[in-house]
Amino acid sequence: MKSICVVAPFAMALSIACLGQSEPHSVAAQITTAAPLVVDEAVAAANENNPEIRAAVRRLSLAQLKTTTARSLDDPMLMVRDWDTPLRRPWDLNQAQLMVSIQQTFLSREKRDQRARLTEDDAGAAALDLETLRQQVSAETRKLCADLMRNTDEMRIEERQSSLLKEALDVALAQYSTGNAPQADVLRAQMALTRLDEQRIELEQERDTADAQLNALMGRAPGQAIEIAGSYAVPAALPAMEDLEQVAIEHRPELAAMRTQITKSKDEGKLTRLEMKPDFTVALGYMLMPTGSLARSAYMGELSMNLPRLNRERHDSEAKQADAAVDVSQAELEMRTSTVFLEIRQAQIEVQAAQKRVKLYRDTLLPQAEASFKASTAAYRNNRAELMSLIDAQNLLLDIQTAYYKASAATDAGMAQLELAIGAPIPAAAQNNSERTSK
Repeated sequence: MKSICVVAPFAMALSIACLGQSEPHSVAAQITTAAPLVVDEAVAAANENNPEIRAAVRRLSLAQLKTTTARSLDDPMLMVRDWDTPLRRPWDLNQAQLMVSIQQTFLSREKRDQRARLTEDDAGAAALDLETLRQQVSAETRKLCADLMRNTDEMRIEERQSSLLKEALDVALAQYSTGNAPQADVLRAQMALTRLDEQRIELEQERDTADAQLNALMGRAPGQAIEIAGSYAVPAALPAMEDLEQVAIEHRPELAAMRTQITKSKDEGKLTRLEMKPDFTVALGYMLMPTGSLARSAYMGELSMNLPRLNRERHDSEAKQADAAVDVSQAELEMRTSTVFLEIRQAQIEVQAAQKRVKLYRDTLLPQAEASFKASTAAYRNNRAELMSLIDAQNLLLDIQTAYYKASAATDAGMAQLELAIGAPIPAAAQNNSERTSK
């Protein structure tokens, strides 16, 4: 029994040493068995199959179809009229005058062209709404992919730590049975192992939730297994705030949509003023005269027009309302631009903070934790440290590895949020060192 107690701690120390010296890397072994997807493939699948995007595509098609009818005239009208029918002989149509006519109202070409511009403005707004939705779905997909990669890394760490604690528990039980270790060591190892089981349950719940959300974004069944392949982005310098703001002004779909709304309000104002011009209605008909008339067959022609200038007060009020709508849209654009700039700054701060944490863990804390673990391992091999001290050192190393993965995932999520805020990929000059590589 004593030989077992001596060999088991030494074997465990060797396994722990190998574990502690392994560098943190990105997703290497996945829990699920699905065919792996890289992040760009997941984004492409979401953009192609997302139900909301498909609905937005149909709305855009509908808006584009409306532009083909905007210049059309109103439907012609057919009229049948009977008059001068004797009340005493209402069935005697030979004594009545019958008329069949057709009439058409003609709008000026300027009015019809202006109506077409309004429908084109609506189609442009629908296209920008579609682009906004695509960018939102892409950003959310990238965030979920980063969460899934981090979750897989944390589960791998949890499995390593669980294996370590099981060995520690076996060693503690063996030493306790020979009277070489207190019962407290056994209880501490059992409690730590139980806490790991609790963490595993939380990680599995987090993974399943992210899987369901990502499946929904990609238009797939929520319970379908997903495996994300790839690695975290290498931290890189971001462009200046002024450059990011300029990119947002040029590419953010929401800002472009609000500029389109300003254009539409101006076009509505032009159409309102064009309503001061009259519309003409032309009618042509055939008349059947009563029996005994000199000519039983006759025709009629009619030309009518509306008189909008006699209702000038109403049209002037509508023009003022259109001008006020332009001012409102302009104020909303300025307000939204300010909000977008705030979103950019917040995303920039989040990315920079995450990058700093990644650098701190990678360059400082991880080497320090590994050195501390190696020292604890050496002390334990030489019987100069207790088993729990070695486990505490290993727990510290694994905690720092977990924090490193969380910071790496936060960097990826922050970059996705920043791209959403500016409405375009981060300028290439700032991403030349951001190729996705494994640590």
